[in-house]
Amino acid sequence: MEKCLYVSDLDGTLLRSDETLSEYTCHVINNLTERGILFSYATARSYVTAKKVTKGLHAKIPLIVYNGAFVIDNISEEILISNYFHDDINEVLEELFSNSIYPIVYSHIDTAEYFSFIPDKCNKGMQTFLNTRNGDRRWREAQNTEHLIQGDLFYITCIDSKEKLEPFFKKYKDKYHVVFQQEIYTKEHWLEIMPKEASKANAILQLKEILGCKKVISFGDAANDIDMFHISDEAYAVANALDELKQAATKVIGSNDHNGVAEWLDNCFHYHLSAFY
Repeated sequence: MEKCLYVSDLDGTLLRSDETLSEYTCHVINNLTERGILFSYATARSYVTAKKVTKGLHAKIPLIVYNGAFVIDNISEEILISNYFHDDINEVLEELFSNSIYPIVYSHIDTAEYFSFIPDKCNKGMQTFLNTRNGDRRWREAQNTEHLIQGDLFYITCIDSKEKLEPFFKKYKDKYHVVFQQEIYTKEHWLEIMPKEASKANAILQLKEILGCKKVISFGDAANDIDMFHISDEAYAVANALDELKQAATKVIGSNDHNGVAEWLDNCFHYHLSAFY
C-alpha cells in the first residue's frame, strides 16, 4: 500500500462534545500507530492544550497546531515549521482597537510563548474562554494596547458579536488566513487571524513531504477544515460536521460522540494491519 498520512481535526471530530477522547478511540489509534500507521492531528488549539486533551494518545510524529501556524515535534517539542506575522498586522490591530475589539494575541517573547489580553477590555465571551485557561503557563495580562502586541505575533483571536466581526472577515480574508465561525462549545462568534502561509493545508503538505508520504486522508467537522479537505486524497466529515464541509467530503462517517474517526480506521485496517507496510 502507498505510504499515507492520516490527519484528524480535534474539537468536534476526534474529541467528543465534552472535550475528551474515548477509551475506544485511544485504543484504536494507539494500536494502529504501533503497527506503522502515520497518524497526526491538526488543530486550532495550542500544543499545550492539545496535549492535555489527547494525553491517551501515543502518536510520536509531528503535530499541527494553531491551525497550521506551527508544526511541533511530539517528543522533543521542537518547532519544526513556523509562521509569523509581518509588520503590516499592526494596521489590522489598530483598526480592531478603533472598533472596540480587543483580541487575545498569541506571540513569542524572548522565545517563550504567551497569549496576551487586556483584563479590563475582556467581554463575556473572552472571559468564558480565559476561565478555561487558569494556570496556563502562557497567561499574560497586558496593561495597554502597546503592551498587548509585543513580541513576534503569530495568532490573533477575536471573540465578539457576529455584527462586529464579520466586516473584518470580509475585509481581510484574502490578505490573511482568516477563520470566522461560531465556537462549538460556547456558541460565541470567533474571528481568528493568522499569517497567510499558516493553514492546516500547507502544514499537512509540508509534513507529507517530510515523512515521504504519497497520500493524505483527513477527518474534520468545521470551517477551518475545508482547506485541509481540498488537499486530501480522501476526506471524511463526521456526522455532526457543517453542511459546507460535508459537501466537500469523500463521505460522511459517524459523529464525534460515536467514535466516527476511530470506527472508520478500525474498519479500514481490521483485516489489513499486517499488510500496511
